Amino acid sequence: MSDTTSSNAAPPEASSGMTRLERRASMTLASIYGLRMLGLFLILPVFAVYAEHLPLGHNKTLVGLALGIYGLGQALLQIPLGAASDHYGRKPVMIFGLTLFALGSFLAGSSDNLYLIIAGRAVQGTGAISAAISAMIADATREEHRTKAMAMVGMTIGLSFIISLVAGPALYNLISVPGMFILTGVMALAAIAVIIWVVPSVPMVTHSEELQGHWARAVFTRPLIKLDFSIFVVNFLQISMFVVVPLALVKYAGIPLLHHWMVYLPVAVLSFALAIPGIIWAEKHGHMKAVFVGAVALLVLTMLGFAAGYTSALGLIAALFFFFVGFNVMEALLPSIVSRTAPPSRKGLALGIYNTGQSLGLFAGGAVGGLLAQHFSKEAVFLAAATLAGLWLLVALTIKPPAKRHQAQTHTAQARQRHARVG
Repeated sequence: MSDTTSSNAAPPEASSGMTRLERRASMTLASIYGLRMLGLFLILPVFAVYAEHLPLGHNKTLVGLALGIYGLGQALLQIPLGAASDHYGRKPVMIFGLTLFALGSFLAGSSDNLYLIIAGRAVQGTGAISAAISAMIADATREEHRTKAMAMVGMTIGLSFIISLVAGPALYNLISVPGMFILTGVMALAAIAVIIWVVPSVPMVTHSEELQGHWARAVFTRPLIKLDFSIFVVNFLQISMFVVVPLALVKYAGIPLLHHWMVYLPVAVLSFALAIPGIIWAEKHGHMKAVFVGAVALLVLTMLGFAAGYTSALGLIAALFFFFVGFNVMEALLPSIVSRTAPPSRKGLALGIYNTGQSLGLFAGGAVGGLLAQHFSKEAVFLAAATLAGLWLLVALTIKPPAKRHQAQTHTAQARQRHARVG
């Protein structure tokens, strides 16, 4: 992968630490990103139970559609809204997307009709602002701190999932699923206020000469396609795994559903403590390729470990821990590498395609995982995931880490000198 030097709002002469603007932009944008994922995850532990009290609620196809159509809506709109953020600005697109997300939440929360809930979830998904958020984080941070900023996003994704598993059943007892949808809509409106008054405004990177080239040639390059495939697999593994793991925790580990947080919370915290400092160290010392390939190999072994030992409480919890380590590494690394690989003027579009791969992975993981678990076996789910992850490992071996910042600057300067001589 080649890296492209870009100008950011953060001053180049700043110290080795993140500036106040970089921290503020990264933390506020990561929190908004986390809200999007919370909207996806929050009802997962309780919706099937709630749906049984609705007309047609015993139709598992409709219940599954209500859960999965969010990801499909995200997949359809990530690219258009990512490209729109390159032309109309990051903040306007984020505000537009969060407005759609809030409207979908209120629609789903105001109905006890399963079809209207599906429609509301679909509208929620059309508020696909992940690409605009990722692009703005890249605009706001210097390259040497971008992985740390994207790591914050990765942490919010993991925390959103854990929060949903812990808070979902409790909220269900307090306000039921309609109240959870309404609460999500209110949080979306609060996020709009944060974008307007708290998130700092930073200039977008624009290279007008790059806009002259065809957009497809700019974003459908081999390096970017490999990264898009990578995030597809990461999310396929995550959702397909959770088709089986919660039931295994109940049946084989003897842990009731309401107490699953006692497993997920410590596993997530310990995996963060191991993964994030390791990523920062690896980037500082130039070992990003080894960490990337190692994390993919760990996920392959984890899926095989699930297949062999998910009936053992110790094996199940150990596999969960190693999965979260690999998952957290990828959630931190991949957005950073994409933002540094994409042409600056097409960054939003490239991240839109990347987030489309993420959403399709969520949708496909649930669909394929459910199909395999229903018609074959639980082991088949993990073996299929391991096979896909093994293919990803072969792809990962061909991925080159982005050039370091000073190398990219030297390369750009040399290219300009050659251009000047030709001119």
